[in-house]
Parts: sequence; C-alpha cells; structure tokens
Amino acid sequence: MKVFLDANVIISVLNKEYPLFPISSRVLSLADRREVQLYTSPICLAIAFYFSEKKSGAEIAKLKIEMLSKKISMTTVDQAVSNQALSNRQVQDFEDGLEYYSALGSDCELIVTEDSDGFYYSQIPMMGCEKFLEEYIF
Repeated sequence: MKVFLDANVIISVLNKEYPLFPISSRVLSLADRREVQLYTSPICLAIAFYFSEKKSGAEIAKLKIEMLSKKISMTTVDQAVSNQALSNRQVQDFEDGLEYYSALGSDCELIVTEDSDGFYYSQIPMMGCEKFLEEYIF
C-alpha cells in the first residue's frame, strides 16, 4: 500500500509534538514494513525542516530530514502537478493541492493528514494517523 504523509504528520514526529507524537511516530515506523510504502513530497520536507529548525536548530533539523529521507519515498512536484493544482477550482490551499496531485502522480492510495479539511476534494481516501493505524495496521 502506498501512503502519502502530509507535512503535519512529519512535523509532529520531528518536533515530538504531543499529543500526536506517539501515534504519528508509529505511522513513520511503518517505513520498515514491506507491505507499506511511505511517501511525502519535497515541499512537505521543506515545511518540516522549517519547523524543526525553529525548534532544534539548522544542524539537527538537517540530520533529522536526512534520516527521514532514507526511509520515505519522494513524490514529484513538477509543472504538471502545479497545473493540476491551479486548474482545480476546488483547491483553496495551493500547497495542499500540490501535495494531493503529487500523491496521485505517485499512485498513492491514501493520504495521512491531521488536516483532512485541506483535502476535502480528494478522490482517494484520507484519514488521520490514529484512524489509519486502526483500519489498516492493527
């Protein structure tokens, strides 16, 4: 199963943000399972780096992103993805649109996010970390 992780999930792990951290870290630990392929976009990594840098400093934030990049596959954000996000009138948040269309472009079957309102137009399922673990893992 190909699962796209939104920036808010990654940020919660990198910054150990409670109460989500114990659940979101379990989601990220699935990167070691063969039946689950975790994806994110370079934009999500940039957003996560920004928030991690604010909390831990640039050097530690970079190390965290490097470790994460070894475990998670990257989607592509290119002109086609940009055009899709811009042409869909339902997309209110351009960044969410980029994430959505990059996930679709990588054939992701699910989006894990703590901001499901941002993807209300999604044609693929989306859910929070806890629901994802309950429905697909446990």
